[in-house]
Amino acid sequence: MSIQAPAAEAHVSVAIVGGGQAGLSMSYYLKQSGIDHVVLEKRSVTHAWRAQRWDAFCLVTPNWQCALPDYPYRGDDPHGFMKKDEIIAWLDGFVRHVDAPVREGVAVTRVARRPQGGFLVQTSDGALSADQVVVASGGYHTPIVPRMAERLPAHVVQIQSSEYRTPEALPEGAVLVVGSGQSGAQIAEDLHLAGRKVVLAVGEAPRCARFYRGRDVVDWLADMKYYDMPVEEHPLREGVRDNTNHYVTGRDGGRDIDLRKFAHEGMELYGVLEDYADGKLRFAPNLQENLDSADATYNRINASIDRFIAQQGISAPPGNSYQPLWAPQAEREWLDLAASAIGSIVWCIGFRPDFSWIDLPVFNGRGYPGHVRGVTAQNGLYFLGLPWQHTWGSGRFSGVARDAAYLADRIAAQARPDARAA
Repeated sequence: MSIQAPAAEAHVSVAIVGGGQAGLSMSYYLKQSGIDHVVLEKRSVTHAWRAQRWDAFCLVTPNWQCALPDYPYRGDDPHGFMKKDEIIAWLDGFVRHVDAPVREGVAVTRVARRPQGGFLVQTSDGALSADQVVVASGGYHTPIVPRMAERLPAHVVQIQSSEYRTPEALPEGAVLVVGSGQSGAQIAEDLHLAGRKVVLAVGEAPRCARFYRGRDVVDWLADMKYYDMPVEEHPLREGVRDNTNHYVTGRDGGRDIDLRKFAHEGMELYGVLEDYADGKLRFAPNLQENLDSADATYNRINASIDRFIAQQGISAPPGNSYQPLWAPQAEREWLDLAASAIGSIVWCIGFRPDFSWIDLPVFNGRGYPGHVRGVTAQNGLYFLGLPWQHTWGSGRFSGVARDAAYLADRIAAQARPDARAA
């Protein structure tokens, strides 16, 4: 639906929605092209890194993969993993490097077509018009917490993964961590290493090795050109965008996360949490299946490295296949909440996108934008920073620069008088 814009509205050539690494990367390239623009950020730049990461958080990808526009990692530990404070310091340097025209504390509430062309961008601080719009707010907006949480006893403290900070901040008693993706597995490890009793509801997330045959697995996959594979060449095509990230950690120099090892040390593992009723939690009887599936992915990735080493004639230490050191004796489907002394729950089951403020027909039935490499069917509307937007690194420090440069070229071409006339 088109809207008549106010006559006195401000105008920019490009409005960028979101002031994270994606939005700032786009600003960098637009400045290089001399295209006027504004970055609209509802909180503050790099807010998520400061406010939505736990204290012991560190990268799971090596520092050398941190490569924002004209701003690579320049530290003395390229194969290490920056911790939270180091990540923030590095990003602060990038903010200064770009010096983007950012308006912080300005939330975009609606984007729609203007009858006279371009877009109307309504914000919490008035409206503006723009010839083109880049949505760089990522794809993780609304924390997912199941409705069953409403039925749990009031004395059980419930938080979402973005709210978790330290083991000490949670009340006494056991901690139920729901979900075993990257955040869930690492938060469970953080609690476990602190000596807390942990109950982990294990989902279908895959895992991978940290090091294999003498190198970080990321280094091997980079040599194998996995990170350059465009989404249309992936065996799952666009379906890969729905995949859960592999769990691994960069903590203490990097290592595997082996949930079986944690179980051997006293962590209680269950299958997927399904419901709560009559004081009991009910889990699906799929713990063994989920553990086996994660290990199969782990071994499959290593086997692909084995083949690459053999094909290239590379000299490397011998490989091996992971052999489970623990297995559940029986599938436990029920857990009495009171008897287990669970005092808190950390929900680590992800986020869902929320693009409800975009009043344009560019979404599929699940509310996800339809695009090809960030370019939508709406001329002049683009997305940046989405998972697997073009490659594995699209939503990460390693690939967003390539995507931003590509879209900046499209924007510059569209801004030419002959393109506008067409």
